[in-house]
Amino acid sequence: MPPVTDLIAAAAGAAGVFTATNLDDIVVLTVLFVAARRSGRPRPWQIVTGQYAGIGALVAVAVVAAAGLLVVPDPWPGLLGLLPIALGVRALRRRDADDDEPPVVVGTLLGVAGVTVANGADNIAVYVPVFRTLDPATGLVWLLVFAALVAVWCVVAAALGGHPRVVALVGRVGHWLVPAIFIAIGATIVLTSGVLPRLAALLP
Repeated sequence: MPPVTDLIAAAAGAAGVFTATNLDDIVVLTVLFVAARRSGRPRPWQIVTGQYAGIGALVAVAVVAAAGLLVVPDPWPGLLGLLPIALGVRALRRRDADDDEPPVVVGTLLGVAGVTVANGADNIAVYVPVFRTLDPATGLVWLLVFAALVAVWCVVAAALGGHPRVVALVGRVGHWLVPAIFIAIGATIVLTSGVLPRLAALLP
């Protein structure tokens, strides 16, 4: 068992890495909690469970890759950015169906998990080399810290999503702001992943 000071240092390192790689999830979660408050979809438990499922899937892939049992093809995970883009565009196209409420971009547990995975696909490149250096006890500390911080992220986003000013803002401009956020997140994933030059190189 590593000394307590080493475990504390590991917890601090895990918190720093999680925070740096998942700050944008706060925005997505806040939008989802506002949607849950205004339209009832997705339900809060679906948001929390979907976030845990998405982060869990990313960590699982990173752990398996760190163990040398899986090769994550870089930069192809960047194509996952097409998912939030597609969801945002679909929400804009459905806007005419309800002029009084912001469109529901994601309405199910699987949808939340999918957006979480797409939004965090680039995190795997950070997690893999870190996980390769961790012994089992330290790795467990990292997993526990990640699990705790997912809960913190959900609590913070739920609080923001229930704030009167945030709710009022989404009520005024949510019909285009919410889809725009998803489209912007997806575009950022695609553009920063390096997948577009790789695709261009495959063209004759």
